[in-house]
Amino acid sequence: MALAIEARPETARFPKQEDLPAACSSASVSNATPLSTGKRGIVPRRRFQTGTFVKRGENWIGMWRIDVAQSDGTFKREQRSKTFVGMSERAARGAFQPILDVVNKASGAVASVPKDAATLNSLIAEWREQIARNLKPSTQKAAESHLRCHIIPSLGDCAFSELTAKRLQAFVTGLSNGQRTRKTIENVLLTLSSILSTARTWGYDIPTVHLSDLSLPQDSPHEVHCFTLDEMRRIIKAADEPLSTICFILSATGMRIGEVLALRLRDLDFGRKLVKIRGSVYNGAIGTPKSKASTADLPMPTALGIRLKNHLESAHYEENVLGLLFVNRRGRPYSANKLREKKLQPLLAELGIRRAGFHSFRHAVASELIDSGAPISVVQTQMRHSDPRITLGIYGHVIPQSQRDAVETLADRLEAQLLTDTRIADSAA
Repeated sequence: MALAIEARPETARFPKQEDLPAACSSASVSNATPLSTGKRGIVPRRRFQTGTFVKRGENWIGMWRIDVAQSDGTFKREQRSKTFVGMSERAARGAFQPILDVVNKASGAVASVPKDAATLNSLIAEWREQIARNLKPSTQKAAESHLRCHIIPSLGDCAFSELTAKRLQAFVTGLSNGQRTRKTIENVLLTLSSILSTARTWGYDIPTVHLSDLSLPQDSPHEVHCFTLDEMRRIIKAADEPLSTICFILSATGMRIGEVLALRLRDLDFGRKLVKIRGSVYNGAIGTPKSKASTADLPMPTALGIRLKNHLESAHYEENVLGLLFVNRRGRPYSANKLREKKLQPLLAELGIRRAGFHSFRHAVASELIDSGAPISVVQTQMRHSDPRITLGIYGHVIPQSQRDAVETLADRLEAQLLTDTRIADSAA
């Protein structure tokens, strides 16, 4: 995606003598060779100038070129020079640079990136080699998608010094114009931030830009879809095994589908009535849970304990080298995507329930807990969110029964008072 680039004016503006630094009184020399003629006649160049710096006798001389507008609308390139009398080379170069800055700024010229300069593309290659391979498969997949679709096409050729707040804001604006949600843009920026942060620890000089420095699009209203208690009951009742037991675990604990598919026999503590979350399945491979907070022990309700024991004693459970509760015909973990596409969604269509994924069970559990009056801290612990603000951010729309009861009581009292006032008014009449 192309970055938003500032349009240049039709007619270039060039510095007049009075626009140059005060210390710069230049002496005119012979005119340079005129520029090539195009369709619009002789046109000014926008080439970035580094100037010519030479020593003649005891003094240093700086030279640059300037395009002067002619009466016929064309431009003639002329050379200018400045002699720095009695100055060292370092001091003379320091005095010469402001002149070049004014000339380049006036013409809109930008320094080109040297071919051998370090760019974001080279850093990404290094990051992939040293860091990406150590990330979780799901994180790798998301990062590669962000790099391939957004970061590399827009910023890949940028030198480190170009990764400023202004350039990144143009990047964000481009993503916003593509109708992407704020959450998607934040995820892309987090991938980019992770790469740049790593590079800084490696000693690369890269501008520091915080997320708060950038203007992101406003949040769009989004309501989390979740099953009702009755829908969960119907799904569990109608599903074949082992999908029925899998859905029961999801409905009773609020676990993620990957965590359920990674459950091993050793993760079930029937004596203490605990379910231990120690792994997660992604793309058929067992890895770690989503986050550090996700690794936890959850209470095992009595009904769930009975259901799990029945599953272990049934023909649907097969002992396997991985010790998993659920395996496919090859003795490998189930794929959550295949279970959703081939089993769950056809079942939902058959039952007339809105199309959804396994995560809707998790949302349903949180919503039911809040609605039943459970404190947010309890819901946070069960959902294993690292911060209660995450719980509130996702489920803030859920109105607990205690709140409903409170406003119901208030409305009843208000209505009773209104009726009393009406009777008093009627009797007085």
